[in-house]
Amino acid sequence: MIVELSTGKREVIDITEEVKKAVRKLSEGKSGIAIVFTFHTTTALTVNEAESGLMKDLIDALFSIVPKMNYLHNRIDNNAEAHIIASIVGNSVVLPVSDGELTLGTWQRVLFLELDGPRKRKVYVKFIR
Repeated sequence: MIVELSTGKREVIDITEEVKKAVRKLSEGKSGIAIVFTFHTTTALTVNEAESGLMKDLIDALFSIVPKMNYLHNRIDNNAEAHIIASIVGNSVVLPVSDGELTLGTWQRVLFLELDGPRKRKVYVKFIR
């Protein structure tokens, strides 16, 4: 199942509710795992708290770790740091599903990181029993 997003330049978007809806539909009340995957090389997925300050801090921290530099890839489209961050964070998360519901900790949320927007993005949700 595809979840579609419209993003800003650089932001973290809480997609937990969209993933939960997809898992409920796909799992038909069964237990298993959900794989959430982003199709884009300048986006990433993680599980963390969706507190607004932390979400901004996450983007700021990642771009301070991988600063704008004279990367070779920038000759093509000037977004190498976004590609590097996406590779470090990762393009997917695997989540437990119990009786058709995501099993997350109290503060855990599924977070989509946009590193080179604004764009239309797609996230794939797959249920495996």
